[in-house]
Order: sequence, then C-alpha cells, then structure tokens
Amino acid sequence: MTIRILRTHQPLLASPAVANAPDLSIELHPVGGEARPLSQFLTTFPLAAVVLDPFTHESSWLLDTAHRILTIFREADVRVAFLVAGAGVDGASQFLGPLTDQILTLADPDRSLIRSLGLETLPAFVAIRQNGSIIGSAEGWDPETWRLAATELADMTSWSRPEIPAAGDPAPYAGTAALG
Repeated sequence: MTIRILRTHQPLLASPAVANAPDLSIELHPVGGEARPLSQFLTTFPLAAVVLDPFTHESSWLLDTAHRILTIFREADVRVAFLVAGAGVDGASQFLGPLTDQILTLADPDRSLIRSLGLETLPAFVAIRQNGSIIGSAEGWDPETWRLAATELADMTSWSRPEIPAAGDPAPYAGTAALG
C-alpha cells in the first residue's frame, strides 16, 4: 500500500498585514495641545496607540477594550494614545468624550500617519519604538493578533501583558477600510 501526501502551496492561514515604519515628520494634533511631528511623541518612550475611525460603528464597539489595554500600558515605560483617523481635534473629542481626559488623544485628520503605517483596516493596535520601527501591530478586532502585538510590547518593556480577549470584549470582527 502506497500512501501519498498531497502538498499545497497555499498557506493554511492568511498572513496578517504588518504595519510599516512611519514617516516621523507627520504632524499629529493632540487634543488640548499644539500639533507636533510624530517624532516628538517618541522622544522618551515607545508609543502604543489604538487607531480608531470615528465614522464607523466598529471602532466604537472597541472603546472599552481599547481603554483597558491602554490603561494597563500607561504605567509602563510607554506613551499610550488613542489615534483618531479622519477627524480633527473637535471630532476626536466628540467621539471619545471623557476618555480624552484619561488617555492622550491624537487626531490624524487627513489619515497621513495611517497611510504611512500602511494600515488597511481599523480599528488597529500599533506599538512604535522611539526610532520609528514597529514593535507590533494588529488590524481589525482579532483578539489573537492584538494579544501577540501587546505581548511584543510587554516583553520589550518587561511589563505585564493585558488579558486579550477579556470578559465583556466584543466578538472578533474584520473592521473597516482604514483609508475609506
């Protein structure tokens, strides 16, 4: 009896998109502050940002989860932020409400940073080193991918990684087009 092993040339799982090192000169607009280039947000610590689109329901579904994740990293040697795509400071404030008082909120009104990072789907989680290289990233709400990106950041900073997913988190979903 001969046993044949059939091999396919296609991967079993599609590989997740990987963010690119961004242009550090892109200006971001912090709520309550003056516009500054990305490089100035990276001077002391890496930046961990949850990227949201205020014009979609999908991003709003993740606000509590994103806040929990960023709050855990806030005590580490990490600058944490919400990055709001396609809206100015007023739109970011309106979308996040009182969360802007708790977590640094950056507006990317023309989606320049999102484009530079090569993000295709929002919401997203991105951690950027001080030199602009990417520590980890995840797109859409795929808890497994977010956990991997958060673990990379936690390992780099010798910090506890957040539980992802946690009780009360939404079910996984694909998200929406980042540049739509």
